[in-house]
Amino acid sequence: MAASLGRLVIYTSKIDQMAEFYSRHFGFSVLRADGDRIVELRAQNSGMALLLHPAAAKQKEGQVLVKLVFDVEDVAGFCEAARARGLDFGKIHKAGGYEFANAKDPSRNSIQVSSRAFRE
Repeated sequence: MAASLGRLVIYTSKIDQMAEFYSRHFGFSVLRADGDRIVELRAQNSGMALLLHPAAAKQKEGQVLVKLVFDVEDVAGFCEAARARGLDFGKIHKAGGYEFANAKDPSRNSIQVSSRAFRE
């Protein structure tokens, strides 16, 4: 039986900053349930949900083994709009018929916008 990937847990000591960041820059809806220490961020489309989980004191934030990649058709346009909202992406790279640019979230996790999903 196959399973689909539906959620990604991000451990962070900056729950409120992270919720505001992903809501502001990527359009996620923030859901907080009474008594639940996890904050759920739901995508406006059919994308994956992000779960913000309080990090333990010994957990290191900003690991680099995983990168969150957001599909956008117009990388330059998205980066320009993000810059106006306070998020600076690095240089736009071209590779194999698509473009991408990288940045970090408030907990120093690697994020990327990419047009790879839309390449011909």
